[in-house]
Amino acid sequence: MLSLLYQEGPSTKGIFRRSGSAKTFKELKEKLDSGTEVDLARESIFVTASLFKDFLRNIPGSILSSQLCDKWVSVLDQGNNEEKIKSIQRWLIEHLPRAHVFLLRYIFGVLHVIEMRSEENQMNAFNLAVCIAPSLLWPPVPSTPDIESEFIKKISSLVQFLIENCCRIFGDEITSLFGEI
Repeated sequence: MLSLLYQEGPSTKGIFRRSGSAKTFKELKEKLDSGTEVDLARESIFVTASLFKDFLRNIPGSILSSQLCDKWVSVLDQGNNEEKIKSIQRWLIEHLPRAHVFLLRYIFGVLHVIEMRSEENQMNAFNLAVCIAPSLLWPPVPSTPDIESEFIKKISSLVQFLIENCCRIFGDEITSLFGEI
């Protein structure tokens, strides 16, 4: 999924914002969940993006760890950008499972490449963050709609910061993890 999003996302207007066919999404999800081989290259990139967000939402406790929710939200309140980046790197290394960090590198590599072509696809870092942030982190316990809305704004700001600074956080090589577009 990430490879397809890396290849097609930068040239696709509204990637992650628009959704594909609900029927196709449901059928493909059932096939994937049952272990059936699926050729996503034959499907709409919007269905693939929806499947990917669904995959992220189904990671137990979220990929950024709901238990660290307050810590992630408070990262942006810290000093200058350099301090924020160092804090994020420390949280990634010290508190997240290695598999999560590995996947996050690929996710932000894809988001960065999409954001680099935002004039073409209309998906700048802010727009991408609004679309993907709720799939990356959520509170450990349900809350009121007002509190949840405020939380989503904060997490979106964090994800926007991660996209805008991903090369400094994850290393410059994340822009070429999948090769050339």
